[in-house]
Amino acid sequence: MSWFSASPPSQRWAFAISALVAATTVPVHAQKAPRPVHVEDPDAPTVMTANSMKGRPERELNLDQNVVIERGKTTKMTADTACYKQVEDEFDAEGHIKMWRFGDYYTGDVLKLNMETGKGFLLNPTYRFEVGGGQGKAERVDFINPDEANVIDGTYSTCEGPNPDWYLKSSTLNLDTGRDVGTGSKTIIYFKDVPILGTPGISFSLSGARRSGWLAPTPGFASKNGFELLMPYYLNIAPNRDLTLYPRYIQRRGIQLGATGRYMGETDAGLYQGETSFEFLPNDKQTKTNRYMIKSKHEQALAKGWSYSWDLREASDNNYPNDFSKTVATATERQLLRELRTDYRTEDWSLTARVQNYQVLQDPDPTATVPRPYDRLPAVNFHAGKYDVWGGFDWTFDAEATRFAHPTQVQGSRLVAVPQVSFPIVRPGYFVTPKLMLNASAYQLDNDARTKALLFNTTSFTRAVPTFSVDSGLVFERDTNLFGAKGGTQTLEPRLFYVYTPYRDQSQFPKFDTADGTFNLTQIFTENRFVGSDRIGDANQVTAALVSRFLQADGTERMRLTFGQRFYFADQRVQLNSTTPVNQSRSDILLAATGRVSETWTADSLVQYNPSDRQLMNYNYTLQYQPGAKKVLNFSNRFQRGDVGGWRNAEVSTQWPLTDRLYGVGRISYSLKNRSMLESLVGLEYKGDCWVFRMGAQRFVTTSNTVSTPIFFQLELTGLSNGLGLGANGLETFTKTIPGYQTLSQPLR
Repeated sequence: MSWFSASPPSQRWAFAISALVAATTVPVHAQKAPRPVHVEDPDAPTVMTANSMKGRPERELNLDQNVVIERGKTTKMTADTACYKQVEDEFDAEGHIKMWRFGDYYTGDVLKLNMETGKGFLLNPTYRFEVGGGQGKAERVDFINPDEANVIDGTYSTCEGPNPDWYLKSSTLNLDTGRDVGTGSKTIIYFKDVPILGTPGISFSLSGARRSGWLAPTPGFASKNGFELLMPYYLNIAPNRDLTLYPRYIQRRGIQLGATGRYMGETDAGLYQGETSFEFLPNDKQTKTNRYMIKSKHEQALAKGWSYSWDLREASDNNYPNDFSKTVATATERQLLRELRTDYRTEDWSLTARVQNYQVLQDPDPTATVPRPYDRLPAVNFHAGKYDVWGGFDWTFDAEATRFAHPTQVQGSRLVAVPQVSFPIVRPGYFVTPKLMLNASAYQLDNDARTKALLFNTTSFTRAVPTFSVDSGLVFERDTNLFGAKGGTQTLEPRLFYVYTPYRDQSQFPKFDTADGTFNLTQIFTENRFVGSDRIGDANQVTAALVSRFLQADGTERMRLTFGQRFYFADQRVQLNSTTPVNQSRSDILLAATGRVSETWTADSLVQYNPSDRQLMNYNYTLQYQPGAKKVLNFSNRFQRGDVGGWRNAEVSTQWPLTDRLYGVGRISYSLKNRSMLESLVGLEYKGDCWVFRMGAQRFVTTSNTVSTPIFFQLELTGLSNGLGLGANGLETFTKTIPGYQTLSQPLR
């Protein structure tokens, strides 16, 4: 006799295909609330009512019509007839049975239940669990104890109603609410009454917590690698540790093996956490080489204030990211950091030591060379500071000692010390902060051929550059009802920031880690126009800015408008790659506006305008329209002027309901300068009562002359799996690609 009823001929093909795809268990990843603790009282009285009662005292009691039986707060049942055996503490009941056990609900035709042990059975049952909302029906339920039951020839689903959209059907289904696990043998998963996956064994969480087992197989399609099949296995090692193993068949390359391990915990010294991923493809069919990628991160406290960490990344070859990456971020990653560091912090000072190295993956296009940063072998940084001392002074001291190494550039060591002291004067309506600082540096270069080839006349350099600055501002306020906010406040905050740094010739100094600072509203209020310690810019300048903020009655900032410009009183003689001074009396103008324009519109914008040439140097603006849940529309436009590397890109993205259950998702990133598509995404999502189906296609640039086009389909069954999918993880793709995207999934009850 078959353990399940035969599928109709029109459905057998679906079962056959799904059985060939995989025989897997399907764990769930989202951690959910645990089942409430059972409150048992063995001495609680049993209360019985019925229209008719008869029997032998203290032996057997027969109840007939409208039978109601209650045992404390743990069990309640109703039936047409029942027989209570007092010595065995056991009930036999028949007819329209309804039973509640620890919040779980059952119905059936015939019941036998021992109230002391919890053992018994129920024929033709239906059931529903309090935690997780799992429900189903069967030929029989055997109660093993108060927590555990075997469902014979039964179904399980988290959908509402008697005809669930999805369910699994097993010959024997063990449901253990105490251990929060359901296991089944000879199981088929049905969707809309069509079998989509067959497996000889299945294991899942009744509440939605993580469980070990095979994840759903993930076939995929990509323009570069052809057909792919991923078969991940999830190991829930402990509540704070897990491991995912994922062998992947790639049609045009071979078998790739991968693993990702995650962990977190706490020792007497403090917290630790980390994650390591490894991929290995032996004998790639196309390159005839072994290919791999390693990523590992770890952070751990060693003692109070003392910690260490590492960040390690390595790839077998330059093309690994663009051949195997599934996202834009990983496909364009070209500088792989390898760093080991330790930090010690106290209330007044901190010390950091690190070694840092990069693997540089060159773009296949020889004209798009990726620069190699200097290695730090090692770098030691010290910071100390005190605030409001000596009658109101603040002081800090920063020091750095670094050994810079490079395979082709000049190498050497650098020592930097930067003491500074300031005296903040802060009063209602204004502030003034004068500051004195000194940047003292010493270099010792290697005396080798590379140093001499770069025309360095000496291997030792020293520099001491003082800086004086004054930061000052006023704050005016007035009442306003702008944006309809009654009791709101508008501020007007003029600010002046003066800096004087004398000129020191630094044209012969090496450039280990320094670049021109990005001109923005943060940089114009810093003393040095360079980022890094190899150049200290001479300055005799003042930055003028005006800020206006609109605050609601509760203090929430609704809108901020900012205007800023820097004025120069002397030429800027120190340059990074030139000895020619820059002669200009004023900088570009910066204007910014950000905030919530209305209850549905938010805006963020920045404009850089050159008043001398009367032209825009760069701008970016972003608008977001979000009138309700799962409704978002984003617009952005970015422009950067440049002689060679200028660009102008436009982007539109959205999540929007097309019907009550159907949602559209899309994103386009377009280069207006080159008239080419940089990235695109189009997708659809359908939300059922207990499932979500999503599909989509994505296209993105991986290198300067190649693109990737993955296609994905994903079916998410609430309470059983977080995605039976074809291709990439659709939910992750939508979440990372569409700002403001909201998942359609509903949490378990």
